[in-house]
Amino acid sequence: QVQLVESGGGLVQPGGSLRLSCAASGFTFSSYAMTWYRQAPGKERELVAQITTDGNTNYADSAKGRFTISRDNAKNTVYLQMNSLKPEDTAVYFCSARRGLARFWGQGTQVTVSS
Repeated sequence: QVQLVESGGGLVQPGGSLRLSCAASGFTFSSYAMTWYRQAPGKERELVAQITTDGNTNYADSAKGRFTISRDNAKNTVYLQMNSLKPEDTAVYFCSARRGLARFWGQGTQVTVSS
């Protein structure tokens, strides 16, 4: 059974940091590209950061310089380190695994940036 379980969300003040984790099971994690998406209320889901099986990374412009995606294949986990958080980063953050036509999604974790 494929599972992606996000954790690490919460309430943080502007300028603060959070580290999201996504634990994967039920598939060969190291063979899948991993991506973090987010969806704010009333907005479409958008890509935040992705990491390939080779460790190459790509970021949305809004995330560059503040967020870092990484993966630990030994732990079947992908991370998103988020620094210098802004109120506009408030959203539900989802992780996704993709290989060819196969794509899996987690249930999401809420991140709220507010004073």
